[in-house]
Amino acid sequence: MFVVVLMGQLLAFLLTLSSGSSRHGFWVNLALISLFVQWVALGTVLVLCATRTLLERLSALQAAAAAWLTTLSITLVLSLLSLWIGRHLDWNLLNSGLAASEFLTRTLAISAIVSAVALRYLYVQKQWKTNVEAEARSRVQALQARIRPHFLFNSMNTIASLTRTRPEVAEATVMDLADLFRATLSSKDMVSLQDEVKLSQNYLRIEALRLGDRLQVDWHVAPSVAMDYPVPSLSLQPLLENAIYHGIEPLTEGGCVRVDIRQQGERLDITIENPMPSEQERRRRPGNRFAQESIRQRLDLAYQGKARMETLQARDHYRVDLSLPRRLP
Repeated sequence: MFVVVLMGQLLAFLLTLSSGSSRHGFWVNLALISLFVQWVALGTVLVLCATRTLLERLSALQAAAAAWLTTLSITLVLSLLSLWIGRHLDWNLLNSGLAASEFLTRTLAISAIVSAVALRYLYVQKQWKTNVEAEARSRVQALQARIRPHFLFNSMNTIASLTRTRPEVAEATVMDLADLFRATLSSKDMVSLQDEVKLSQNYLRIEALRLGDRLQVDWHVAPSVAMDYPVPSLSLQPLLENAIYHGIEPLTEGGCVRVDIRQQGERLDITIENPMPSEQERRRRPGNRFAQESIRQRLDLAYQGKARMETLQARDHYRVDLSLPRRLP
């Protein structure tokens, strides 16, 4: 509504400046034009919002035509109403000297042009948003389909080695791996924090069988955190995978991945921190930051820029901070 009022007032300024001098002065003329423009703008918004369910059933072209005709109809009704009010409030004193027919013609022509330009702008904006959403969905699908081959092969080798010596652990590992694949193939955009944490812990259990004591994980979930808090699917697991692949594996002695989850009002804050190898080791396995950039774009799309993702790389550690507002799943 603020944008509508602001754009309507800018249009009123343009119309006043383009109308030339008036015997009633610039500000009186601006006041009258502003009042009429705001009537038309807010009336159009009210009618379009009230008929939104009907417009959604139409095609894009039909809905645009209906919106355009609605704007013209409202302009015509309010123009006639203005003429009627003018006759009862000494129109000869307040008007700019235009005849009634010329007043109607001008207002309808201006309304037709401005509404057509506005609808074109909204169409282009919708197309841009659709393209952004399609690109984001493709990145989500690429992220969901992204399981590093070395992780899969190592997991299968681990399961094979455990089959005879520890069959119950091998069975549990198969179930964890199945849950991980099920999540990557799921079409859900949002899941509960509990499900995302469970999936991440399943992944970490698989990696712990391979890395042994080299991998330590320090989970800290604040008691005040609501575990049903909605979060984007696969928002934690790829970051933990990066922490292990780039931080733990290159270190001979291994290290500890720290996960801190806390809730402050309507925001969920997540911190993932891992040690970093030497500069020489980092150059041996450079990352393309695909997972981070995909998660960043998904957060921008899901939360309309209200979520934050920040990274900090120091000499001996790497940290990722997520801050997510509450959003319905």
